[in-house]
This record gives sequence, C-alpha cells and structure tokens, in this order.
Amino acid sequence: MKEKVPGFFSKRMRREAQTVEVMIHRYCRDKHHSENTLCEDCEELLAYAFKRLSQCPYQENKTTCGKCPIHCYKPGMRIKVQEVMRYVGPRMILTNPVMSLQHAIDGFRKKPRGTKNRRKNKE
Repeated sequence: MKEKVPGFFSKRMRREAQTVEVMIHRYCRDKHHSENTLCEDCEELLAYAFKRLSQCPYQENKTTCGKCPIHCYKPGMRIKVQEVMRYVGPRMILTNPVMSLQHAIDGFRKKPRGTKNRRKNKE
C-alpha cells in the first residue's frame, strides 16, 4: 500500500489520517475484493476523509471523529465511513494492534469545547 496521507502538520493528525487510510484499504480489500488499489467508491471516500481531516477545526486537540461534537461529513459519506469503521475496527486489534490501541487512547480525549473555532463543514 502506497502512502497517500496528505501533508498534515501535527503528528496526531497524520496518525488519524493513516488510521483511516488503513481501515478503508482493509474494507475495500475484504468487501470489494480489490488487492493493491482501491475501488472507485473507496478512493472517493478516502479522498473525502482526508479533506475533512485537513479542515477539522480542532486539529491536534481533536478526539476521534465518532466522538466529536460536530459532524463535518455529509450524511451519505458519514454512513459509508461508519460502515467501514464497524467492519474493520474489531479486526484491527489483530492486524494493527498498535494503531488500534492509539486510536482507542485518542477516543479517551475530552471533547473539544467552545464555539469560537467551531464550524460545520458539510461539503
């Protein structure tokens, strides 16, 4: 798998992007039977996820997207990414235990507060 993670500046955001990328690749391989490349739908989902992460108003201080106080994914894409997470999440414990543990720890972060920098990104 070739690394496609865009240039996130913080270590936290790079890790989040890598986690999403690994999950989408695993989902596509298992469900859509693609080997080295993503299918068109999964490629679109990955590009969309990277775009949303790059525009996240919380950046370094964010919790996992599932626990975020704002939902910046449009409804159709949110359903798709939830399906990916539900399928791949439990399997990552065996295939990517370190990444899985880091993601679980990120989930314990407190939800960001304040409305000053909050915005809805429904693209």
